[in-house]
Amino acid sequence: MIDPAGGGRYVALGSSFAAGPGIPPQVDRGVLRSGRNYPSLLAEEIGLPLVDVSCSGATTAHLRHDRQPTLAGPVPPQVEAVTADTALVTVTAGGNDVGYLGMLVSAGLRGTLTARLPWLPAPVRRRLGYTVAVPPPEAFAEVRAALTALVDDVRRRAPGARVVLVDYLTVLGRHATPDTVPLSAAQIGEGRRVAAGLVASFAAAATDAGADLVVASAASGDHGVGAPDPWVSGLAMGFPGLGGPRPFHPTAAGMAAVAAPVAKRLSADPRA
Repeated sequence: MIDPAGGGRYVALGSSFAAGPGIPPQVDRGVLRSGRNYPSLLAEEIGLPLVDVSCSGATTAHLRHDRQPTLAGPVPPQVEAVTADTALVTVTAGGNDVGYLGMLVSAGLRGTLTARLPWLPAPVRRRLGYTVAVPPPEAFAEVRAALTALVDDVRRRAPGARVVLVDYLTVLGRHATPDTVPLSAAQIGEGRRVAAGLVASFAAAATDAGADLVVASAASGDHGVGAPDPWVSGLAMGFPGLGGPRPFHPTAAGMAAVAAPVAKRLSADPRA
């Protein structure tokens, strides 16, 4: 259990599914970070001061040891924000390591283009409709290893910190069909396989490192693209730094839906 009276602070690490690009207010346009992302909502709920270094586009390497280029210039490795007085660390990252959202956005844009330009020659349409490339098993093994190593990095810096791995909200749930998202049935299936690989990587890393795990993917299965109450956006294009949506990313409702089970997990005995 996290006790705010015990002092310490909460450090949030992660990529865009933690940072919340496009969700107003955007408090750091350089890294496309929202003031109403799940770390912000969670910090309010549990009463710990928040140091949020999540950054859109981050890979696990950017969390562990690499500087990350951003719109406002390079930022240091996120784990450097973890200090000895850190009581809690949450982690949502790994999707960029395997190109997860980039695959879906690319395929969606190509699907939209072919739908709007029916006169395109068949060879061009076939080229635009190529499948989503599912990474090999080794890529997901590397995500697992990187998340495990990150937990170790955190514990060296803050031996008393509770570390919670939070996996990705479901994007292509049961409501995702070629009628509700500009992807073919094959592309949807491939996207789901990539998502499943990430789910397995988070679960395995939590076991390997003895970290807490919040399975946001399971809780959001009925809230993907095309659902009556979606927690992620569809192929909506805006200006993320100004509050516009980012394709296939969490909405404000999605961030709230992630914060709640993390808070619940933190209220439980970490040995449970």
